[in-house]
Amino acid sequence: MKRKWMAGIVGTALFALTACGQEEAGTSAGASDGEIAGTLSFYTSQPDADAQKLVEGFEKHYPEVEVETYRSGTEEVISKLNAEKMAGDVQADVLLVADSVTFEDLKEQDMLQAYESGELDSVPDEFEDADHYYTGTKIMATGIVANTESGDVPTSWSALEEADAKAQTVMPSPLYSGAAAYNLGVLTRQDAFGWEFYEKLKTQETAVVKGNGDVLKSVASGDKQYGVIVDYLAARAKADGSPVELVYPEEGVPVITEPIGITKDTDNTAAAEAFVDYVLSEEGQKLAAELGYTPIREGIDAPEGLKTYDDMKVLQADTEALYTSRNKDKQQFEDLFGK
Repeated sequence: MKRKWMAGIVGTALFALTACGQEEAGTSAGASDGEIAGTLSFYTSQPDADAQKLVEGFEKHYPEVEVETYRSGTEEVISKLNAEKMAGDVQADVLLVADSVTFEDLKEQDMLQAYESGELDSVPDEFEDADHYYTGTKIMATGIVANTESGDVPTSWSALEEADAKAQTVMPSPLYSGAAAYNLGVLTRQDAFGWEFYEKLKTQETAVVKGNGDVLKSVASGDKQYGVIVDYLAARAKADGSPVELVYPEEGVPVITEPIGITKDTDNTAAAEAFVDYVLSEEGQKLAAELGYTPIREGIDAPEGLKTYDDMKVLQADTEALYTSRNKDKQQFEDLFGK
């Protein structure tokens, strides 16, 4: 038995209230016709505060759903999920983690169920899985954050290889961060970067920390001058008064879409589909923008300080090549930098 459901029988009046809430949320009519109640297990790599805001927004419309959130870095979230699969007891109903490469791997392992949300009409096709096993929820580029009190603000990735950047750069570990793992795969497959880029960072005594939040702390405090970081964290910190500047390097940036998907073995499909609908809805996407993310839904502006996807020079690599080689890439990184 996967878990005990919330006790209680939802009457006709309460169901009508739930349906009304769904309509107010502007969510899809594509969600299952089943009762939207019970417990929903939500696994995510979003920062705790952002995940909580998302859950609160959803629960306003679906008060009979109790969302239980597990939050960690993408790599640890997936390790937990795989451990549950091996034990024959997958707990997660909905996943929202860093990148499409992670979801491609889960899809290949037959761990997801398809769901074609009615909200997809407002999401560009390039950010949806063609078989509807997952959908991007926002646009997140990785660039450079610089401490504005410690020196000049760079314009190029090559600044991290300069003499004055020696021992002054920090980056997240691809062994913990899904965004960093994606960046590793993409950058090492670019002619202008390759593994030589990471080998130079090693020679430059670049510090490796657990996640992007740790990168920001290090640069904002002045402990390091430069950081490799997802854009929204740097823009948010600047807006809050930190002495930092976000740079989209001129060579281009890797971009992830933090997709959402439903696990194959969920025992609450109705709530899981309603949750996906809410995240992709106009209300859910406006909430994402308020939290400082670039929304993936058309018609909603990016927050101040962030570029839209169309304004970015995006570095890309073949998705299949990325997910089939991810473990090998991570091992090579570990061999170079250590754990």
